[in-house]
Amino acid sequence: MNLPLPSRVVIPVANPATAEELIRFGSDLLDPRTGELSALGIVEVPEGMPLSEGATRARHARRLLQKVLDFVPEGTRIHPIVRIGRHAAEGIVEAAAELGADLIVFGWGGKSPGSHGGPGGIAMHGGPGANGSSPFSPTIDEVVRESPCDVAVVKQRGAREIRRVMVPVRGGPHAELALRFADAIARRHDAELVALHVVPPGITIAVRAQAERALATFVRQHATSARVELIVREAANVRNAILREADRADLVLMGAAAAPTSGAASASLFGAMPEAIATRSHTSVIVVKTREPIGRQTFEQLASRAETLAAADRAAEEARAVPSRVERWFGESNFHHGEFGDLRRLTQLKEKQGVTISLVLPTLNEEETIGPIVRRAIREMVGRVPLLDEVLVIDSSSTDRTREIAEAEGARVVQHPDVLSRYGSFRGKGEALWKSLYETSGDIVVWADTDVRNWHPRMVYGTLGPLLHEPRLQYVKGYYQRPIVEGGVLREGGGGRVTELVARPLINLFYPELSGFIQPLAGEYAGRRAILEQIPFFTGYAVEIGHLIDVAERTGIEGLGQVDLERRVHRNQELEGLSRMSFVILQAVMKRLEERRKARLFAELGSTMKLPRSGRGRLSLEVIELADLERPPMIRIPEYLERRQGVLDVTAAR
Repeated sequence: MNLPLPSRVVIPVANPATAEELIRFGSDLLDPRTGELSALGIVEVPEGMPLSEGATRARHARRLLQKVLDFVPEGTRIHPIVRIGRHAAEGIVEAAAELGADLIVFGWGGKSPGSHGGPGGIAMHGGPGANGSSPFSPTIDEVVRESPCDVAVVKQRGAREIRRVMVPVRGGPHAELALRFADAIARRHDAELVALHVVPPGITIAVRAQAERALATFVRQHATSARVELIVREAANVRNAILREADRADLVLMGAAAAPTSGAASASLFGAMPEAIATRSHTSVIVVKTREPIGRQTFEQLASRAETLAAADRAAEEARAVPSRVERWFGESNFHHGEFGDLRRLTQLKEKQGVTISLVLPTLNEEETIGPIVRRAIREMVGRVPLLDEVLVIDSSSTDRTREIAEAEGARVVQHPDVLSRYGSFRGKGEALWKSLYETSGDIVVWADTDVRNWHPRMVYGTLGPLLHEPRLQYVKGYYQRPIVEGGVLREGGGGRVTELVARPLINLFYPELSGFIQPLAGEYAGRRAILEQIPFFTGYAVEIGHLIDVAERTGIEGLGQVDLERRVHRNQELEGLSRMSFVILQAVMKRLEERRKARLFAELGSTMKLPRSGRGRLSLEVIELADLERPPMIRIPEYLERRQGVLDVTAAR
């Protein structure tokens, strides 16, 4: 029975310059219908330092990993990812489990059993052969022991044109995996598959015939290549016989040897023979191992193993604690807009994934800034490269020339009170954003504020980029330095007062999993329609904090990201306006807390704000009704479902 090829292959990479052969082999081994490669970079943060310290190095690692895209064969899906951990092996095992990997492909950079090169340039410490284990590396040994999937280690010698793939066969599950993988590579390259079996010299004709029949049956069960050569060799030295045949091949695949039952050799995870062939052969060699227990163990070893597993379970439980999760998230999901500045590459990613993108610009009396924003967005991201599929200005009944200017610059403009009018209309930015979901069709929606005086396309591609690069991400929020204008003078660091005095304390108290967000109320963010249509929208100031809480509830913080947009200069509100904003945000957080606890926690929660007024013989108390209403998830609106079905029908027809 031919088992399916891997659907998800993870390739740990730190030096993209040496990764080309690994990427090609990984692509060859993928299931052609469902397969996807993940190029994995691991950033190690030493014990005693918070994992968030790896954020800057993670950005650099992501930039390096982008180079592997140049090596990917046509038609192969790949996405680079970076993970942060204390040790390389731990990070690789965790990432493989998270991604549901079927196979991990390592590169072995060592030249001999005594050399000190790491596998495939992975950031790790200690040389191969440490502690007398194997000639590969301590990291590979550790991953093999704990791996949730099959493992392949490649001794690279620059296999370019593959015409002959050789598999030494001795039987067993590892040999079956080696033959299956060799068969896949041979079929991809229209190469000859050679199955070699070595027998002792001087055997009888009957015994030799039996060996030949067994080899033919084994190959027939696990391979489907059109060109197959079966070789039975008599040799006293099996290793030398394999090496001689290897010199005639372009690639050798070997299964790990059967696990030893006792003795010091049990430390060798792949077996002495495959490791010797990988070390001495002049041909590229791939050694594979199925996921299975590592041989028999004594009672003392099992007891020690149980104690180790208990300690590992405790450590894993601690790692899941909020502070640790937030630190790791901060390091792994913190991007910089410069990582995505190549708009042509972003467009290629978009087209390869078959997704569409909508930019939404909410406005209310923005005649001073809307023109340059629309003009530059269309010129840079529609004209020069087709990154955006639509640009929508959704206006909240401006009384100035905002709509006329936006239309003149080429944007489609709608007023949010005219959208889904049978459901009424409320004042507020959140109302406009909710209705923009109905008015747009993109698989990814990007929102960007329009009261910005130093607007740059990074406000769009910065939040969009992580979604195109990281399939796990569902929602990405921008952050930036926020100068403030006081008395006509621009002062650095004075912006974000509601964030620092209200939102951040609330988040740290009640939603600590979101405490890594630098600017939770920022107005630049992007999300996948599939999640956005599932969440409710507050109609006013609380829309941003509501988004974070509601998306995190559905995806966990692992589905969220943030990106540094550097600097933003915008219109600042007076103190009373900030007070109103704070009041509404407090209400929204309290509402979500009550829903989460399924109890009325704040019985006296009110929606009126009292503002004292005084001056020149006048003293009064102004009472203002301030409460964000809440729109239901857009997916519950019949008109939206009908419109989306029409969009899907058109897409399918194309």
